[in-house]
Amino acid sequence: MANRLKQIWASGKAAVNGWLAIPSGFSAEVMAGCGFDAVTVDLQHGVQDYLSMVQCFQAMSAAPVTPMVRVPWNEPGIIGKVLDGGAWGVICPMVNTAREAEAFVQACKYPPRGTRSNGPIRMVGYGTASDYQAIANDETLCIPMIETREAVENMEAILDVPGIAAVYVGPSDLGFSFGLVPKLDREEPDILAIYEKLLREASRRGIACGIHCGSAAYAARAIRMGFRLTTILNDSGLMALAARTAVAQVRKDAEGLV
Repeated sequence: MANRLKQIWASGKAAVNGWLAIPSGFSAEVMAGCGFDAVTVDLQHGVQDYLSMVQCFQAMSAAPVTPMVRVPWNEPGIIGKVLDGGAWGVICPMVNTAREAEAFVQACKYPPRGTRSNGPIRMVGYGTASDYQAIANDETLCIPMIETREAVENMEAILDVPGIAAVYVGPSDLGFSFGLVPKLDREEPDILAIYEKLLREASRRGIACGIHCGSAAYAARAIRMGFRLTTILNDSGLMALAARTAVAQVRKDAEGLV
């Protein structure tokens, strides 16, 4: 029951993360077989719900990927429920202060570290004994999102909260909070400086940094910068990108017949 994503980070490598907005076990199965190290079900901005999350996890189980979830908000009920349902990592949006980060960790961890209720319905063998509760606090990943001006101002205090395994940058909301157009692959010097500081401060504390990217090229660049988890769009975005590219190629090569 070891967390493969933790193993990748411990080896000094970075990981590539898939992102599921489509509530379909079939598309999750396809994505999980595409070479990603981890795959995240998005309960915040995707059109997933809890049951579709479970179906996605079931479909992904044949592939060597770490299943994760982005929860809708920093609320202990849904955090505990996604962990019970099969998540090995939880990405939490809009964590702006150390107090909010501590509340997030508390919701993710069993006593004595936290307040998570015991009932890991899918994380134990059905009707059999399991050591899940003994290893869960060490193996499950708490990943708060850094995506606002307030979170940047409180960066060091958030990173100092015990139990945080990584932080995840939401470039769209981060830029938005600084009065910029919301988008993923950012080039503004002030935003890049925030990335540099975050990478430096996180590295000092042994914490990984993740970031959501709009292209494979930017994801590779982010890894070279020091990010240890990069997400490329999401399933619906990748599907649309491939479809647009294919249709445009047909129209280009059909010599005016379409």
